[in-house]
Amino acid sequence: LVTLVSLLVGPAAREFLVEISGTTVTITCPLTEGNIVWELSGRKAEGSDQKHTIQDHDSSPANVSCSSGSDKYEMYLNARVCANCEELDALAVTGIITADLLITFGVLILVYYFSKDRKGRASASAGSRPRGQKMQRPPPVPNPDYEPIRKGQREVYAGLESRAF
Repeated sequence: LVTLVSLLVGPAAREFLVEISGTTVTITCPLTEGNIVWELSGRKAEGSDQKHTIQDHDSSPANVSCSSGSDKYEMYLNARVCANCEELDALAVTGIITADLLITFGVLILVYYFSKDRKGRASASAGSRPRGQKMQRPPPVPNPDYEPIRKGQREVYAGLESRAF
């Protein structure tokens, strides 16, 4: 029964747990029994607990190992820390994103609503006149070279005879 439990729980229990808060890094060793010896980049660290805390970490990479008797676990720690950073939980991040999206969609709806009303309105400037929806254009100004023949003006065109071919 002990072998079965160790096979089921074993891989999950054999990982380091790293917690970062500000410039403090807390590492939990997968070993649970015995006197645990910690080494950071080849130097022995103080403490023999399952958890090791590094105060004022400078974000430099380090090789971390914990051992107890013949068991030894090693890991490469490359943790970036920040002294002035604020920690946000998932609920706060979700709230910020949701509020941003709601405000953005609200502004879009307002812009659409106000721009839709102005399409059909006539402008209030003095030089403009209201136009109907299907206003016809006035006829083009006739070219004086191509005026139509009107009654009483036939003598203008009397000299133009059709030619026989």
